[in-house]
Amino acid sequence: MAAASNTRINVTVWHEFRHEKKNPKVAELYPNGMHEAIASALRKSPDLNVRTATLDEPEHGLTKAVVAGTDVFVWWGHMAHKDVADEIVERVYQRVIAGAGLVCLHSGHFSKLFRRLMGTTCDLKWREDPNEREILWVTKSGHPILAGVVDDHFIIDHEEMYGEYFDIPEPDELLLISSFTGGEVFRSGCTWRRGAGKIFYFRPGHETYPTYHNPTVLKIIENGVRWARPEASAAKQTFGNRLMGWVDQKK
Repeated sequence: MAAASNTRINVTVWHEFRHEKKNPKVAELYPNGMHEAIASALRKSPDLNVRTATLDEPEHGLTKAVVAGTDVFVWWGHMAHKDVADEIVERVYQRVIAGAGLVCLHSGHFSKLFRRLMGTTCDLKWREDPNEREILWVTKSGHPILAGVVDDHFIIDHEEMYGEYFDIPEPDELLLISSFTGGEVFRSGCTWRRGAGKIFYFRPGHETYPTYHNPTVLKIIENGVRWARPEASAAKQTFGNRLMGWVDQKK
């Protein structure tokens, strides 16, 4: 499947947009929503055509036309995974299998979409503590998703802890490992391929911290979008019974 646009990457940033309406601290950090903090950073790149979609819009903002026209989805969910309609999950899942990219952020690991693509529980350990610090260590130097990370690590002064065991399939590539103040570690940057689609999971992004104002985090998300875009060489596939003589019929 070729990209929906040959010159620009069509990106849909999907977000529940529930925490900002219930928690004043989150609303203060992200007055227009976490999705707009991410989208506004991506819009600074002229080759990215960025739209947003949220849970409470009709069809969660993911109509057939929007999904068909999206090259890469950026997905954040947390408190309302169960409220995402199975029909919409299936729609996006099929688009990813056909070649669209997915950048799954933070607690999106428990989304119906990510768990469907992984085929596992995607469960983990977690902790919220005001003294928690995260150090993200580079494990695949030179990978395009890590372009712009100039050291062998970067630090987020305050973040939620995620800890192993993270119940995911073995990643195709492990790009980042996090270490936390309490001693836990976590596979924080992972990639997979599913069908013709590419998936990047990136851990940071708890809603009560200003993580999506961090330039390094935003740059990695942007890089992930570029890496996950559909490959123009993806060929159309057919399935089912093939009768003898099909070669001669093509002449």
